[in-house]
Amino acid sequence: MSYRIRIPTKSMPTDEAHLLSGLERVGLTLQQRSRQILIGLGVLVIAITIVGVVIWLDHRHAQQAADLERQATRLYLDRPVDKPQQADENLKRAIALYRQLLDQYSRTPSAQLALFQLGNALVQANDIVGAIEAYQRYVAMYQENKPLLGMVLQRLGYAYLIKGDQEAATKIFTTALDTPGTLNKDQLLYELGKIEEALSRPEGALARYQDLSKTYPNSPFAGEATVRSKALEMKTSTSTPAAGATPGTAHQPTPTETKK
Repeated sequence: MSYRIRIPTKSMPTDEAHLLSGLERVGLTLQQRSRQILIGLGVLVIAITIVGVVIWLDHRHAQQAADLERQATRLYLDRPVDKPQQADENLKRAIALYRQLLDQYSRTPSAQLALFQLGNALVQANDIVGAIEAYQRYVAMYQENKPLLGMVLQRLGYAYLIKGDQEAATKIFTTALDTPGTLNKDQLLYELGKIEEALSRPEGALARYQDLSKTYPNSPFAGEATVRSKALEMKTSTSTPAAGATPGTAHQPTPTETKK
């Protein structure tokens, strides 16, 4: 009896068959949706291009703004004392460049410092109203830089003093004093004390000077504040009626004085 060797029929593994059928389906899907895929890729490329252009433009604008800020600041600082006409011309050109920067590149990092410097330059040009507007614009736009914000508030307060508005200056100095990160708070207390004195409010002035001397004993303003405090205390004690005396009572002559 002879035996035949059976050769098993070769069949594709189930997993491999599923893989090929899956690839066929993917290929068919890609063929059917090729247009949509191309459109999506095109939109993605356009979006990436736009973002790149925006980033490049922002970088270019930042460089141009920085160049303008450097030119304006150089002119602002280069004002020869012995050449008043040249100094005045440099100041005007600096103001023009600061304004150009703010008009064209208001969203650049250089705009913040340019706005502060514009206010300072306008004060030097005796345009106090314009300086106040510049400082106020800074306060409204830039709140995150606390040290510089405090300095801007101080300059705004001084601008109000130049204008003769002491009450407005008091409010601004007080705001700067209460702003975290403000530098030169000792000077603010000193200025507030002087304003209180000018407004004939000795109690308020004395409180400011005493606060300055106590909080900042090593301040260069502490010595002057101490002197002013003592003067105010002497003035207050002198103007206070003596104990037991009735204010407004006229001196009554004695009988001896009447005979004389």
